[in-house]
Amino acid sequence: MTTPDETAERAVSALLEWREWLERTARRFAELAPPPDASPEDRSWHLERACVRLVTHTLDSGAEGGWYGQASIVLTWFLTSTGMDRADAARAVENAIGGRFKSWVTPEQTLIESVGEDLAVGLTGHAPYRDHRERAALEDFHDRA
Repeated sequence: MTTPDETAERAVSALLEWREWLERTARRFAELAPPPDASPEDRSWHLERACVRLVTHTLDSGAEGGWYGQASIVLTWFLTSTGMDRADAARAVENAIGGRFKSWVTPEQTLIESVGEDLAVGLTGHAPYRDHRERAALEDFHDRA
């Protein structure tokens, strides 16, 4: 920190950056949420894909050493945005991650996908359907977002 004006400018800049990230994250939540009338199998697929994409979104945000804590928070926020109770959402996220994410270690894609599948199965009792050909356009859309 330097002068009061420079400090205020930095604080405003950081808050605007944080707000932009929150708004981008909220848009992702809306895009990734399972449709209200989704079957348990479809809901499982949506939850697994959302988890994978939101963990990746968190990694890409530059959270560095604390990324895994932020990923847990983001996943909990996502689940509450779909109507789940906050305590139940936090418990579901903790059960899915189970200490597998580590500080300062970027996880392999297979680990992220495993956490996504565990979250989906834990919430729906159904494994996500793996043949995504019928959802190719949706997959492409989410991969670009």
